[in-house]
Amino acid sequence: MRPGLPPGLLTIRAGMHKFGETWKLFSPSHEYQVKQPPPPLSADLRRRHTLDTTTLRALFFLLIGSLTYFSSALSGPLASDSNSVTATRTDKAPIINGILDDSAWEQGVVVSTFIQKEPEEFGQPSQKTEVVVLYDERALYVGARMYDSAPDSIIARLVRRDVGTESDLFGVFLDPYHDHRSGFQFALNAAGTRYDGIQYNDSWSDDSWDGVWEGKVRRDGQGWCAEFRIPFSQLRFRPQDRYVWGINFVREIGRNHEEDFLVFTPKKESGFVSRFWHLEGIEGISPGGHFEVLPYTRGKAHFQDPEDGDPFNDGSEYHPNAGVDVKMGIGTNLVLNATVNPDFGQVEVDPAVINLSDVETFFSEKRPFFIEGSKNFEFGYGGATDYWGFNWSTPDFFYSRRIGRAPQAVPDYDYADVPEGAHILGAAKLTGKLGGQWNFGSLHAVSMRETAEIEYDGKRSDVEVEPATYYMVTRTQREIAEGRQGIGGIATASHRFFDDPALESEINEGAYTAGMDGWTAIGKDRDYMLAGWLGASHVRGSEERILDLQESSRHYFQRPDVSHVEVDSTATSLSGFAGRILINKEKGNIFLNTGVATISPGFDVNDVGFMYRADVINSHLGSGYRWTDPTSWTRYAHWIAAVFSNFDYDGNHTWGGVYTAAYLRFLNYYTLSLSAAANPNTTNTTRTRGGPRTLNKAGWELSGYGYTDSRRKWVFGVGSWGYTIARDDWSRGVWADVEWKPVSNLSLSTGPELSWNQDWLRWVDYFDDETATHTYGRRYVFGEMYQTEFAASFRVNWTFTPKLSLQLYAQPLISSGDYNNFKELSRPNSNEYRAYPEETVSSEDDTYTIDPDGDGPAEPFAFDNPDFDYRSLRGNVILRWEYLPGSTFYLVWTHGRWDDETRGRFDVSRSLDRLSRADLDNIFLLKATYWLNI
Repeated sequence: MRPGLPPGLLTIRAGMHKFGETWKLFSPSHEYQVKQPPPPLSADLRRRHTLDTTTLRALFFLLIGSLTYFSSALSGPLASDSNSVTATRTDKAPIINGILDDSAWEQGVVVSTFIQKEPEEFGQPSQKTEVVVLYDERALYVGARMYDSAPDSIIARLVRRDVGTESDLFGVFLDPYHDHRSGFQFALNAAGTRYDGIQYNDSWSDDSWDGVWEGKVRRDGQGWCAEFRIPFSQLRFRPQDRYVWGINFVREIGRNHEEDFLVFTPKKESGFVSRFWHLEGIEGISPGGHFEVLPYTRGKAHFQDPEDGDPFNDGSEYHPNAGVDVKMGIGTNLVLNATVNPDFGQVEVDPAVINLSDVETFFSEKRPFFIEGSKNFEFGYGGATDYWGFNWSTPDFFYSRRIGRAPQAVPDYDYADVPEGAHILGAAKLTGKLGGQWNFGSLHAVSMRETAEIEYDGKRSDVEVEPATYYMVTRTQREIAEGRQGIGGIATASHRFFDDPALESEINEGAYTAGMDGWTAIGKDRDYMLAGWLGASHVRGSEERILDLQESSRHYFQRPDVSHVEVDSTATSLSGFAGRILINKEKGNIFLNTGVATISPGFDVNDVGFMYRADVINSHLGSGYRWTDPTSWTRYAHWIAAVFSNFDYDGNHTWGGVYTAAYLRFLNYYTLSLSAAANPNTTNTTRTRGGPRTLNKAGWELSGYGYTDSRRKWVFGVGSWGYTIARDDWSRGVWADVEWKPVSNLSLSTGPELSWNQDWLRWVDYFDDETATHTYGRRYVFGEMYQTEFAASFRVNWTFTPKLSLQLYAQPLISSGDYNNFKELSRPNSNEYRAYPEETVSSEDDTYTIDPDGDGPAEPFAFDNPDFDYRSLRGNVILRWEYLPGSTFYLVWTHGRWDDETRGRFDVSRSLDRLSRADLDNIFLLKATYWLNI
């Protein structure tokens, strides 16, 4: 992928029933992830026009009207027939040790009606499985006997909690609300690794939730056994005299790639939770109100090589800390998570990125408080099982990394002691159901005023770098007619309390967003799903701040040849809207996905959320075919074709093309994927970064990847991509994945990637010049850049017991860029550039000086040498020990070093040598939590 290019140009949303497996696919202009199995892709087609208020109203009424109209034609749920599992009450709880020798298990009703999903759909399982469900007043108990005719062939790989691996596994799915849409999942593999998470939107899952439950396994001469104890305090359900829940089981037999379910989703259909069997027999229990307290203590030591003369850094810092998290049941349907003085120091490092673009890099959330339950705040998805998008990235109304972010007003002084992030005084979130029908989530957080200590002319003082800020996110959603329709809303707000008026020109005073989304099934059998959302934003601030926002890379209102927007230097607010409507075919071998979306020029959610660009009208139309029945050489295959297009509100065709891709899974479980795309000539409205339009030349892309069987001790993956515009304008890349599993509890993996980029037009800068009348009084300067980049990841996962593990991660990065043949835009709305003759370009002391017209009237201008050589090494070692249920001890070492120079030549030996002598940055962190259930 081109460095700094916004991800999400091609995005897919898909369900996952298999625990912990993810496929990654790469290409130069697309990056996406799909969950098992890899579904088809998509693209966008949109006719040329300007979206005005009338069109906005049409989109709004189409969304609301469609939801209302189709709801009248729909009927009951997909839920299974009278098939049921009976839970038996026990007065003596079984001991959870993996041995089914307690007398309580003999009282239960045995369930053994499993059916095969993989590799032979609807086939009989190759091995017998028996399950018993018990309960008492405190917990649900599940005992499973997995018979195996070849017990020595059971695959039992020990990994950390929730880490996917090829192994024998048994899992339990529960729908305590019995809403046929949501639930919980619990699983144990044959080595004792625990998996848990939540189910939502009928067929999607999220493993960020970690419940406090017990589970043990034991292997013997007949196969293996698994025992679960799931406290009712970890589940949410409505109080009743007699309960009927949804339930499902899964058994995976690793050596056969076999998946056996109580009930599963056929490959040609959709819906998972709605198909669950009924769990009956539970009575005389109460969800009650639970109260969990999780205090923590932390010690952090930071050691780094200080800069000469830095009065604020002697090379070492020590930061002890303590706080508490609280989880409390509110009534029977809501859970309050609150934290006082939270520890949001993440234990996993962000990857190093070379960003040469004009947009922000997106980093995923790694802090547990925000990860757990994050799906409660997801907006714009629901109903449909797949959401495709080409050159479309759905705005995130809530991007949790904004809370506790790095200070936005960094002082420009030689020496300054700046905090790494805004300290969060407290945060709380309330999640669950309102009235038993509305899914609800509300998060509130307050970050404190942060100051930096500076030294200037020998005097020290404090400068405010981040004001105290309040954040709010509230999300509601209601599913109607067993999930055939749904409607929801979201609202976010941030408000800052400035002590230093100078910050008012640099940071928004406040920002507010609101949106509604929904879906409806089309047809009695839910063959199609219509989904959509509509949102609005409003940002407030000083005149200086709103002016900067209008001219930022998300908006570029200052473009001299734009007619539909203009800069308002007196404005103190900025508002806009966005929305999307999508239709997805939910069943059958033929699939179809089409949608239209828009982001108005003034829409902006980046105060609490995340987005790349405004001023977009996007559409796509994609279709294809899937072969779900095995053939003489494949187990599964699909092929897709799509067209897509982007316009801005001025009617400029800013991107478009056609795309096709094929995916094959062979009989030996090797996989192969091939794709191709072609893009026509289009208009570029951002290349000059606020200047006039230019043109994009046509280009084409080829990419492919393949993987070997993931069950083997050695697993290999290799891929390549290439994008070509012209002989002197192209990018290429190759990558590989290698994993070695020498023993059942140890895995080592590496993922090197090497890329080359010959960019005929790489941005340098712009310079005001009254003589440049052909480009509105400015010279827009570019260079030809040749970039070579090597990046790799190294991971070691060593799991000693299901509760004790050691993880090592390291990421080296070497990137160089060599600029030459500087040129300027000759004429707006063209692909014409005038190269500067050699005699007009001089270089001295790492500075280029250019006299654009030689002896003419134009004044020379200068800029720093843009060549770069950047190399870094970052990584960490994490020891995790769950010494008691819900209580964890961490010992973490984070290491970093980096070096850069303006040489512009890719040299591995030089880079390694300079890295070995680079300044070091080491962080040692010790953290312990203790879980109390009161």
